[in-house]
Amino acid sequence: MAQDKKVTANRTYKSSVFTMVFQEKKELLELYNAVSGKHYEDPEELEINTLDNAIYMSIKNDLSFIIDSRLSLYEHQSTYNPNLPLRCLFYVADIYSKIALHKDIYGSMQRP
Repeated sequence: MAQDKKVTANRTYKSSVFTMVFQEKKELLELYNAVSGKHYEDPEELEINTLDNAIYMSIKNDLSFIIDSRLSLYEHQSTYNPNLPLRCLFYVADIYSKIALHKDIYGSMQRP
């Protein structure tokens, strides 16, 4: 009797390609312009802040950056993921914590 062998997809392959293609600022800016409808031309306006080992995953499928004071987060998903909004919340909270680490976020406001 032949044993049934379960065939599984290599889910890290597509994720690796996604981050590999968009790791350079020029390509990432092209992606941002295409998704947002904006027309930025200078890749140096991007401040890449992708987290290492985000959300305790070994798969690198996310990209995060700031342009024009806006935080953008892109994540490649090849399958349905019902917890993606929660993972996004954790990721964004980690990014903002990292940004605010050395800033005086509780300082008093200057009145005119």
